[in-house]
Amino acid sequence: MKKKKLIEFDKILSKQAPPFRDRSELPRGKYDFAIAYPDPDSLPIDDLVRALTQGLSEEGSDLALYPDVQGYGPLREYVSHKLKRDRKMTVDPEQIVLGDGSSQHISMIIDLLIDPGDTVITEDFCYSNTLTKLKISGAEIHGIECDDSGMISDTLERVIADLVAHEKRPKLIYTIPTFQNPQGWTMSLERRKALLDIASFYEIPILEDDCYVDLRYEGENVPAIHSLDPTGQVMYVGSFSKTIAPGLRMGYFAGPEEIIGRFRMVRKTSGSGVNEFAALAIHRYAISGLDNHVKKILKIQRDRRDTMVSTIGEMFGSNAKWSVPEGGLYLWMQMPDSVDLSSITDQALRAGVGYQPGTMFAADGNSGESYARLCFGYNSPEDISKGIEVLAGVFTKKGFF
Repeated sequence: MKKKKLIEFDKILSKQAPPFRDRSELPRGKYDFAIAYPDPDSLPIDDLVRALTQGLSEEGSDLALYPDVQGYGPLREYVSHKLKRDRKMTVDPEQIVLGDGSSQHISMIIDLLIDPGDTVITEDFCYSNTLTKLKISGAEIHGIECDDSGMISDTLERVIADLVAHEKRPKLIYTIPTFQNPQGWTMSLERRKALLDIASFYEIPILEDDCYVDLRYEGENVPAIHSLDPTGQVMYVGSFSKTIAPGLRMGYFAGPEEIIGRFRMVRKTSGSGVNEFAALAIHRYAISGLDNHVKKILKIQRDRRDTMVSTIGEMFGSNAKWSVPEGGLYLWMQMPDSVDLSSITDQALRAGVGYQPGTMFAADGNSGESYARLCFGYNSPEDISKGIEVLAGVFTKKGFF
């Protein structure tokens, strides 16, 4: 008998397979400013238990059936109502798909639209998971320079015109217009309209990621880009992760039938679907207590934002610049250009502070060495103050100021 050989899977992987990552979890700092977690003590555990109990008593026997491929119908009806009330969007429940947070929908859109070599427009610094997925898909990413009002319209139009002239018409514009991740700004109404006009002229669909929109602490609400769109070119994703809990893994997508019909086919052929157990709990909780819960967590998170802002001011002074977002869960801090914050993340973590360097969010994959994203949602105000003090000490020892 011939000697059996182990299959070398690394030699037969798809060209679009992601890089290997081992099982070890990324370490977390005591002062965890790296990930946009919410406050753990404010999670509505008891209310969710009651909501789930109610849902199971009323519809638990339906768990014997495979769920609707678009997700639990009553929860889609709630999302439709919420989008109308909060975002001025008119979206039928049949135009909504539930999924595992917002990232699953973003990933599916990229799978459906992007081939290797296709061009995609994003902000110059944006959500790292989306950038990773685009890179795995072989996309050519062009980041558009931003200011405090969002993508600079003249730059966006010039970049697109140049790409079209070189027969590289973008397949998609991905934007996080409200409490942008990681930069924190909110795109102005004027910029949203300009973005729509430019995208419409060049016939480019827009994917609007509105994951943090419910976490507004101050300032005026700005309409969703989707609500301003008469053409149907804007797709929209939102999430319950930041208002209820990330661990529930529930988000939603609103888009055209041409896309949703393909979502259905992907789920049908893969056997995947939405967790009906979680959907029952979220639906019953959303219709009875979510609005009051959001009011509660807004005060908690606003206090933590203010604590982080004031402590950075005390500890860093004129040695840094930082955003003061009207909502969301993070600040965008900039040190002098000579400082490389990506080089000392391990050193800071050993001191107990986790943060993410700007390079993780760079559309070009290289810039942003002097930037860092600092999340303020998880730690208490006391720990935020102490953590920023520790971080300033690490920077001082490194000679950054």
